[in-house]
Amino acid sequence: MKYLLCFAILFYLGSCALGKQSHPKVQVYSRNPGKLGEKNTLICHVSGFHPPDITITLLRNGEEIPDAKQTDLAFESGWQFHLTKHVPFHPQKGEEYVCRVRHTTNEKNYTWEPDM
Repeated sequence: MKYLLCFAILFYLGSCALGKQSHPKVQVYSRNPGKLGEKNTLICHVSGFHPPDITITLLRNGEEIPDAKQTDLAFESGWQFHLTKHVPFHPQKGEEYVCRVRHTTNEKNYTWEPDM
């Protein structure tokens, strides 16, 4: 009986640790300084989130940018995860570039700001 109670307590504590939700930290940046009219790479790095149920979408003027590549999902200490998505782009005046992150039931947009 004593062992069963200890097992139940350990199981409960482990479930609480794994069940904790952490909201993602999002960084949107370009590989090179953001100069309009020059080829570059748009990068969206998402870290510190749990559970790992997440979707990252890169958008130009509200439309998904095709051929974006994504890293494999990786975890950090404390069972928080990180993921990066990137795509080549050629920023033009008047265009808006956004990283849309959906984590569990929340969705939020993060806009890329050129370094000008």
